[in-house]
Amino acid sequence: MASAPQRQFLHLVLGEEELLADRAVAEIVAQARLADPGAEVQKVRAGAVSGPELAEMLSPSLFAEARVLVLEAAHEAGKDAAALITSAAVDLPESVVLVVVHAGGVRGKAVADALRKAGAQVHTCAKITRPAELAEFVRTELGTAGARPSSDAVAALLDSVGSDLRELSAACSQLVTDTPGQIDAAAVHRYHRGRAEVTGFDVAEKAVAGNRAAALEALRWATQLGVPHVLLADALADAVRTIARVSAAGGGDPYRLSGQLKMPPWKVKKAIPQSRGWSPQALGEAMQVVARLNADVKGAASDADYAVERAVLGVIDLHR
Repeated sequence: MASAPQRQFLHLVLGEEELLADRAVAEIVAQARLADPGAEVQKVRAGAVSGPELAEMLSPSLFAEARVLVLEAAHEAGKDAAALITSAAVDLPESVVLVVVHAGGVRGKAVADALRKAGAQVHTCAKITRPAELAEFVRTELGTAGARPSSDAVAALLDSVGSDLRELSAACSQLVTDTPGQIDAAAVHRYHRGRAEVTGFDVAEKAVAGNRAAALEALRWATQLGVPHVLLADALADAVRTIARVSAAGGGDPYRLSGQLKMPPWKVKKAIPQSRGWSPQALGEAMQVVARLNADVKGAASDADYAVERAVLGVIDLHR
């Protein structure tokens, strides 16, 4: 007769990817409540509680009540708190499941190393940035929801949404809801073309390309639908700054530049052709335009609609 798997009471959620870390914590809590439906869950930032408070949270319960203690941002814990965490990890009360969330890296590394040594189950949540890994994430998200994505659909989704996992996950969920069964590139484009009309990014993309008619049409539509002025200003500023950074780097391989500039590859790839229509002097002036707009939409201008339109036209006029 096979024995039941041994319960794990010590967990280390390690890595910077917040979505994966949140999912790992949720799965640990679900497993704990499967074993004891009445398990209490406490979440605190490791660096925001005192040593005595942590000691109380980690001490055995008088009535042996099951608890899950999630210590977030353990890399920020001070010396005393870190020592207490590592000390408690080697002698946990049977009623306590300890989950330590750590961003990885050098900061607070001693805590992560000590937890590994104490036998913690490690849940790796490293940032996903490589195109192949992002594509696999999208395929997994869609497949788990019961959809069958084509390879061109995965590529189209990454091109439309970018590399933020939360946004990709939300987009996958929406696609599955709207498009049961096979998902192809046409389905992705149908959904995201409609969505793009109500964001500032479509306005910004047309403005930095010098496309006056299309940019103004998109701006009027976005304004009519109530897109906040701050979001329109942020999108325009982001587009100009991205082109300026890519242009200053001298172009070249987008994947090399991605690492150098700390930008997603898709963003670099989009900015390289856009930068060909901009001189260094024009980019400098455009940066001043978006800086003024930032102040205008935060109260400096009496008419924010006019301020946004003036900035968009200013950027378009600077494109050669």
